[in-house]
Amino acid sequence: MSENTENQQDGRIIQINIEEQMKTAYIDYSMSVIVGRALPDVRDGLKPVHRRVLFGMNELGNNSNKAYKKSARIVGEVMGKFHPHGDASIYDTIVRMAQPWSLRYMLVDGQGNFGSVDGDMPAAMRYTEIRLQRMAEAMLEDIDKETVDFTLNFDDTLEEPTVLPTRIPNLLINGASGIAVGMATNIMPHNLSEVIDGLIAYIDDRDITIEDLIKHVKAPDFPTGGVIYGYEGVKQGFETGRGRVVVRGKVNVETTKAGRERLVIYELPYQINKAALHQKIAQLADDKIIEGISEARDESDRDGMRLVIDLKREAIANVVINQLYKYSELQTSYGINNVALVKGRPRVLNLKDMLAEFVDFRHEVVVRRTRFDLRKAEEKAHILQGYLIALDHLDEVIALIRSSRTPDEAKEGLMTRFELSDIQSKAILELRLQRLTGMERDKIKEEYDEVMKLIAYLKDILSDEGLRFKIIKEELEDVKKRFGDERKTEIQYLASEMRMEDIIAEEDVVITISHLGYIKRTSAYDYRQQKRGGRGALGGKTREEDYIEHLFVASTHHTMLFFTEKGRCYWLKVYEIPEGEKSGKGRAIQNLINLPTDDKIRAIIDIKDLSDKEFISSHYIVLCTANGIIKKTLLEDFSRPRQNGVNAITINEGDQLLEAKLTNGNSQIMMAIKSGRAIRFPENTVRDTGRGAIGVRGIEVDNDKDEVVGMICVNKDDESRTVLVVSEKGFGKRTDIEEYRITNRGGKGVKTINITEKTGSLIAIMDVTEKDDLMITCKSGITIRMAVADIREAGRATQGVRLIRLDDNDEIAAVARLDEQEEDKFAEEGMEGNEQVDGSATPGDAPAGATEDVTPAE
Repeated sequence: MSENTENQQDGRIIQINIEEQMKTAYIDYSMSVIVGRALPDVRDGLKPVHRRVLFGMNELGNNSNKAYKKSARIVGEVMGKFHPHGDASIYDTIVRMAQPWSLRYMLVDGQGNFGSVDGDMPAAMRYTEIRLQRMAEAMLEDIDKETVDFTLNFDDTLEEPTVLPTRIPNLLINGASGIAVGMATNIMPHNLSEVIDGLIAYIDDRDITIEDLIKHVKAPDFPTGGVIYGYEGVKQGFETGRGRVVVRGKVNVETTKAGRERLVIYELPYQINKAALHQKIAQLADDKIIEGISEARDESDRDGMRLVIDLKREAIANVVINQLYKYSELQTSYGINNVALVKGRPRVLNLKDMLAEFVDFRHEVVVRRTRFDLRKAEEKAHILQGYLIALDHLDEVIALIRSSRTPDEAKEGLMTRFELSDIQSKAILELRLQRLTGMERDKIKEEYDEVMKLIAYLKDILSDEGLRFKIIKEELEDVKKRFGDERKTEIQYLASEMRMEDIIAEEDVVITISHLGYIKRTSAYDYRQQKRGGRGALGGKTREEDYIEHLFVASTHHTMLFFTEKGRCYWLKVYEIPEGEKSGKGRAIQNLINLPTDDKIRAIIDIKDLSDKEFISSHYIVLCTANGIIKKTLLEDFSRPRQNGVNAITINEGDQLLEAKLTNGNSQIMMAIKSGRAIRFPENTVRDTGRGAIGVRGIEVDNDKDEVVGMICVNKDDESRTVLVVSEKGFGKRTDIEEYRITNRGGKGVKTINITEKTGSLIAIMDVTEKDDLMITCKSGITIRMAVADIREAGRATQGVRLIRLDDNDEIAAVARLDEQEEDKFAEEGMEGNEQVDGSATPGDAPAGATEDVTPAE
């Protein structure tokens, strides 16, 4: 009591609130653990102990091209200079960075016993030797160029870096795990090549979505391989920074000479102890939890892992494998928890955040390195400039130096006489005599010119952000070239999360729909390109009264919009259309979509992606009917597929939907009628209306004897397109669109082809370029493919040239355009499997490939 009073009298006792003191002390402790021990920095992906080890090894010159040094020496160096904690924690860090099963990309090159995947302890630090890996050197590159901030070490006698100026995206490729106070981190390792592809994609497009980044950075990639089982948790981890990844070991089934089966486990999930797994499997067999196992033994050697499980004769291998996944660590789940320090504060990061932070850091490093190089170059140029001045006045300089009593007097004399700086004067005084020769002067001048070029380039870098990012990309590509490798971990999707697009190859296919409603898809290569005027090949076996009516090319991943003559719209993925032989009739379309028996498909539109909001809100569906009605509706109104379809247009009695086209709102619309007239008017004269509207008049039609045969929509600035018209007897021609004058919507139009008994009525109108191919299908089932470039351009009022020879009772049923000419794959191989029709000329017909006279209209 008296002692306490005495202390109070001395003023050395301060009254405090114990609750506040504990709160403050605990916060200080927790922040020390979070920032200084347990969490990695988002920039270099290292915790302080890893950073200090690598920096200490670099300071000792313990590089990959030098001799190994004892681990104990490195531990002592790091502990004495930078990390004032136990030697065990430093050595454990070194050991982990040297274990190929712990780090996806090792940072320390170890020699000696560094433990094993069975959980064996490494040898003591006095026995093992280490040096830096080449990848670790890439993390330390440019550290001496003021690229990062340094801070005082624990006793304020030395400086250590706060972060390494790494070129390696270490946080993502090696991951990290740690438990701080009130938070933890668990970042999975990834493949370097994939991460760099993701970084370059982000640099090219800062607004890139995580969904697009996942195309580059596909999933974690573990050093021990294995199989990622299920993708949803991985995707969630990429999108939110928190998720769950399930990893399975890889198992082979082998058959012994005696005919018995055995399982061989040759890859384990990440961080799984092989010896413990072996023991667990043996225990499961002893406890009869898994009954099909007779023996488990470890046959691993220097050639690789081999954990062998002999099965009983009656055991089924797949059943035992699934039981092992269920009851043992052969299947293990990992929680993704991407917590890292961003500007000294812990933050949960998604994939894009981690890539963005690394790119920003690399940009900062490039700027700081360039400023350092520029300063050094300017200093060098300054000295070289002084040399050149001295060499230009060499005799005078020598005389001045000889007449000076002291070096300081000589320096002052040079500064005064030649207006040199203190640095230049000092450099001249230290100049060796051999540099005063004529040859050396030329070298100094050459060196000065090179330094000035370097200064100009460095200034360009500092003034041009695009150039800086180009440098970052080049350095990343160099890292990928030097250190990139293939994935070790496979990805296996669950049936519930598998998209059909992921397992169906994207390729162009020909889709055919017959008059009676049979549909099929066929590889586009099955159709041979032929010369104009040939007889073609059989494109589909049909009944006598049936023929191919629609024929077009689309990708298997696209969505088809089907429009019926009664004005309904239905949806179907191209890969859902059954594949058939080229000569097969296909499958009834009523089996694929809920199409009433009294309705039929009239038009098809191929849409790449109905979920693309920007695209569907800026494009339109333009519909036209046989009676000349036209209607425009926003594509967004057709972007939500329904099982039973939707109403696309209200059709008047006696009319039917004929054609549907996709436009961008700024097209020129052309409609043609059977009697050979066509009209051209701007799309903006047709206002857009809802799906249930009737539409407005597009062209005047005599309903008793005439009807619309087709509609095209051409962008007014696309000069490469011409208008192709085809008659039912096989005549056709191309005409420049400008020959059709723009008129008011609803008029009669102008002549587009001279209709005669020889040509038959107009049957098709379409817009084409010379790079396109045509597919012409006849009612008899004959199909011919030809290049548009082979069809002559002719005037608007001519009858055209013969495109295909037809038998007396045959007519053209459908004409379709292929967007690009394809190589004639079957030119040399022949039409194997397809019926070839004789292409010889018949009396009264032009020879194959010849052009008939173009007859002007009367």
